[in-house]
Amino acid sequence: MKWINFFTVVICLLAISGCQDTDKRKEPTTSYIVETIPLPEGLEGETGAIAFLPDGRLVACFLRGEVMIYDPAKESWQVFATGLHEPLGVLVVDESELLVMQRPELTRVKDTDGDGQADLFETVTDDFGMTGNYHEWNYGPVKDSKGNLFIGLNTSSEWGIMQEEVRGRLDTTLVPGKPLQKFSAVPYRGWIMKLTPEGKTIPYASGFRSPRGLVVDDSDRLFVTDNQGDWVGTSTIFQVEEGKFYGHPASLLWTPGWDRGDPSKLPVEELNAMRTMASVLMPHGIISSSPTQLVVDETDGKFGPFSGQLFIGEMNQERIIRAMLEEVDGQLQGAVLPFIDGQNLLKGNNRLAFAPDGSLWVGHVQYGFVGDKGIQRIVFTGKPPVDIYDMKITKKGFDLTFTQPLNDSLASAPASYELKHYYYDYHLKYGSDQYDVQDVAVTSVELSADRKKVSLTLMELKKGYIYELNLKGITSSNGEPLANTLICYTVNRLR
Repeated sequence: MKWINFFTVVICLLAISGCQDTDKRKEPTTSYIVETIPLPEGLEGETGAIAFLPDGRLVACFLRGEVMIYDPAKESWQVFATGLHEPLGVLVVDESELLVMQRPELTRVKDTDGDGQADLFETVTDDFGMTGNYHEWNYGPVKDSKGNLFIGLNTSSEWGIMQEEVRGRLDTTLVPGKPLQKFSAVPYRGWIMKLTPEGKTIPYASGFRSPRGLVVDDSDRLFVTDNQGDWVGTSTIFQVEEGKFYGHPASLLWTPGWDRGDPSKLPVEELNAMRTMASVLMPHGIISSSPTQLVVDETDGKFGPFSGQLFIGEMNQERIIRAMLEEVDGQLQGAVLPFIDGQNLLKGNNRLAFAPDGSLWVGHVQYGFVGDKGIQRIVFTGKPPVDIYDMKITKKGFDLTFTQPLNDSLASAPASYELKHYYYDYHLKYGSDQYDVQDVAVTSVELSADRKKVSLTLMELKKGYIYELNLKGITSSNGEPLANTLICYTVNRLR
């Protein structure tokens, strides 16, 4: 009887030990995982737009014209509409009504009889021109708290053709474009347009080359990404305000009362004085080669500790970018860093949307030359990330805040911070080299009592420069390496 009791105790102890080992194995080893969503057989997964219905189902638009609805709970797809022309934006009105930005117009797509398929297709606005040029993509809509909608209209490409029949008044001032550059032969290519609740379409802001991403935050601030190219030295994030010009001159042709001919022939100094600077520059090939949609994390912690920050898709790399902004002397500026790099993420990260459960969904596109196809989602596992949380400018340098306490000796060493600055030029030439590339000495480092904030004192700070910081060997207090060691801050103003 004693032997039986002894073996019973041993077996129970082994069972408890085994359960503990099992529980330990269940602990996530990474903070974020990337999952691929299966698509219906035969569907060409060129994803132009995604959004979520109030009940948690996904709306996905595909470049061949399908609008599909995916139920994550049932892992099932349903056709909502077909026959659209290259839809690249969608806004959910309610569970039966969508606003879809397609090539010819912004369209209301609605299921009026409740059978799960759209039967009403209504033009919301087509008050902009078309030439048939392949580069005339359209983006949005996004909505502010007053009910205004905003859409973005691409410029036309010098490498594409115009059809004989165009829509809208034609101005060939920049066509064929010598030297070669993007052009705006019809209204309002290169503009952000505003649609009022009363149905009026208003030219809102000019100067964009390819305004591929739009978002309105909870303070009603409109942010737009633009792609590196002619007149755009490196990719950007703009805070867009009414009546302002953001740098690409082609669209100035459609400024009311414009009578100055080819705007690209104006002195560069004059154009530079007219333009509103970007809030954040994304160094080309370092942070981003082709940014796409941006979204605000409003998940209340469901996606980790980055609430209120911006997340941006990247077309040419397996990357999602994170941006953090601050206001200095009345102007926004801030930092960008890689958020997800690889980790089974595909290229062609075209459209982003947060789901009600806090996961970040990504629609991929290829366009036949770059990127990938399909839909993925990024899920926060609950494991606290070890990463840079924020970067802010000070009078003497920068404050870096981290998500976890740091190793004291590594974080306190000036040699752990490799810093340089440079700027990009504003000119017609496609893209820009880096100019005045200089190493910047970190003269002192101060670690906060909670070991989460590092204050860097620099030899000097200059406005108009990007400060690129690489962190060397820094770990958390328990030895875990940083998820990302690169961050780039755009200095528009000094404190």
